[in-house]
Amino acid sequence: MTAKATPHLEFAPPEPPGMGRAWLVAIVAHSLLFLALGLATTWKTQPQTLQSEAELWSAVPQAAAPRLQEPLPQPEPLPVQEPQPTPPAIPTPPPPPAPDPTLALKDAQIALEKKKLDEKKKEAEKLKANKEKAEKEKAIKEKAAKEKLEKAKAEKAKLEKEKLEKEKLAKEKKAQEDKERNKKKAADQDKAEKAAKAEASRADALRQENLKRLQGLAGASGGENATGTALKSSGPSATYAGRLVGRIKPNITYPGDVVGNPRAEVEVRVAPDGTIQSHRIVQSSGNKAWDEAVLRAIDKTGILPKDTDGRVPPLIVLGFRPLD
Repeated sequence: MTAKATPHLEFAPPEPPGMGRAWLVAIVAHSLLFLALGLATTWKTQPQTLQSEAELWSAVPQAAAPRLQEPLPQPEPLPVQEPQPTPPAIPTPPPPPAPDPTLALKDAQIALEKKKLDEKKKEAEKLKANKEKAEKEKAIKEKAAKEKLEKAKAEKAKLEKEKLEKEKLAKEKKAQEDKERNKKKAADQDKAEKAAKAEASRADALRQENLKRLQGLAGASGGENATGTALKSSGPSATYAGRLVGRIKPNITYPGDVVGNPRAEVEVRVAPDGTIQSHRIVQSSGNKAWDEAVLRAIDKTGILPKDTDGRVPPLIVLGFRPLD
């Protein structure tokens, strides 16, 4: 009849070879050990009685003399020695029961399952810790991104505000410049109108004076616009001033626009050969840029042509208008 096979658990480790012999040797060794311990304890508890005997011997045999016959002393009675009680025998402990291989396998399986549970628990704790760490890092990154976005929005809002302020200042500056330009333009126009009125008044006065002169000097040889009092003009011809203005005006370079038609009068001093020696504004047009352009044109001309009589007046006053 064969022995019933021990059930093998699924996750238990395989049985090592020679386990039966090992258990048998262990049981025998433990039994001998307990037996030795019991004997040693019994020997120590038994009473010990010391007895000694002695015998005397002579070196040469000699015959002893007869001794007196004395009554033999009565021997003293020996003390009655009470018997010692026999100590009770110490029972030998039974040998430990042989371990059950099934229980060992169950313990091994329990230990393995416990180890697996511990590992699963540690793995779950590790996963939980990693998850918490990841969530914490994610929260930190989201917070940093949010702060960065808010900072970018604040910077953008600041730049837009600065841009709006700059545009506002630029508009206000432009409006102020336009206002000043219009004001200056109105002042120049008013000045030009006043100059035109003064020129018209002067021309009217000159015309009236010429009429009087003509009425007083019917026999004079001067022209209708002559201003002298002599019968014969000794100065430049009537067309000489216009010729000089026509000679100088092409050299005028004026990049801007002139409001109205102001007149700039320039006094020019000339050498006998026609070389311009000096010049100055005797009556401004009210536009400084136009006056300076006229003076530059006179400098550029350099030499004035001679009159019909072959002479050049040493001093002559010329008038220049932009639209003439």
